[in-house]
Amino acid sequence: MTRLIFFVVFAIVAEIYAYQAVKTSFKNKWVSRIYVLISAVAALFLIYSFSRFESNSGQTHQTLITIGLFLLIYIPKMILGSFLLLEDLARLFWAGTKVFKPKKPDSKYIPSRRKFISQSALAVAAVPFSSFLYGMVKGRYNYRVIRQVVYFDDLPDEFDGFKLMQLSDIHCGSFDDVDKIQYGIDLINQQDFDMLVFTGDLVNNFASETDQWIETFSKIKQPKFGKYSILGNHDYGEYTNWDSESEKQTNFEGIQAAHPKMGFRLLNNERVELNKGNSKIHILGVENWGKGRFSKKGDLNKTAEGLNSNDFKILLSHDPSHWDLEGIQHPSNIQLTLSGHTHGMQFGVEIPGFLKWSPVQYVYQRWAGLYEEAGKYLYVNRGFGYHAYPGRVGIWPEITLIELKKRVNS
Repeated sequence: MTRLIFFVVFAIVAEIYAYQAVKTSFKNKWVSRIYVLISAVAALFLIYSFSRFESNSGQTHQTLITIGLFLLIYIPKMILGSFLLLEDLARLFWAGTKVFKPKKPDSKYIPSRRKFISQSALAVAAVPFSSFLYGMVKGRYNYRVIRQVVYFDDLPDEFDGFKLMQLSDIHCGSFDDVDKIQYGIDLINQQDFDMLVFTGDLVNNFASETDQWIETFSKIKQPKFGKYSILGNHDYGEYTNWDSESEKQTNFEGIQAAHPKMGFRLLNNERVELNKGNSKIHILGVENWGKGRFSKKGDLNKTAEGLNSNDFKILLSHDPSHWDLEGIQHPSNIQLTLSGHTHGMQFGVEIPGFLKWSPVQYVYQRWAGLYEEAGKYLYVNRGFGYHAYPGRVGIWPEITLIELKKRVNS
């Protein structure tokens, strides 16, 4: 109830100020009327959609549309409201001060200033509006191949130049365009890699989400050293209500069964040994382990049991917080950890070598790209799919190609 009241108050304030900005900027009454009509229809749709939400249905395409429309409409209106609210506060402060007694301003001054501020606010608000719209129409399928070379002192000689591809956060239940997904698969298959790993969140909630996508993802080519996968927090069905534990367990088993159907070997607190000539490396895959409210099903001690600090290890762990809280100081000495989970919040700004920002950085210290500490590395994939907001703005869907290189000491 509190959330509903907050939403209603927020929406009313945003609508009032946004309407004022439109009315002040455009003197034509038909513009204001059309704006009111569109806003009313959108608000009624949002109210209807939110009222129809059922927690046991999880995220549906209707939910995605609703969240996308809400962001598309109310983020720009919030910006509009902020401009006009600040201007109102400034006028209120000016009216209340007793220090200065200026001459009475020209009667045209205040309306013209209001019009200028309204038009400026509309121009600024157009940026997030167009960005969110682009993110929903194009950005969510704007796949990027990111190439990363990582150097190690202790990489076994015969694995120098070894290429691994990482995918993460597919979220099958969000997809609605077979051709766009096939384009992403084709882009993957165009790359040269020795091994492929998937670091969790195959679905949003339900095993049935994979049904129409198993054939598509099974078309990813089989590299020489295989394809391996792990589970993410969404793969346990914990974000929906179940009639019974047995129903939840059946769903969980169905999600796990989808991995081999797509050609992946699922690692649940397990490891595999890859051999190349006289050299070997170990791939460790743990179940989800995250900070705070996220489940801690991963058992790194069990997975690394029997390995020593000289063995070269690559850990697959969905949540990057696992690296900070367990992985980096683990006695087995894990040289490289591959994670996902954050999606880069699907919104942000990345200008290589200059700027890297997303709201998710206030929650996760390591949220996208390569991190190094004490000679150990973490790579956080930005995700292949999308969740909640049906789009991506500035943080594009990622296909990662990592090349392992032996550092040459001069």
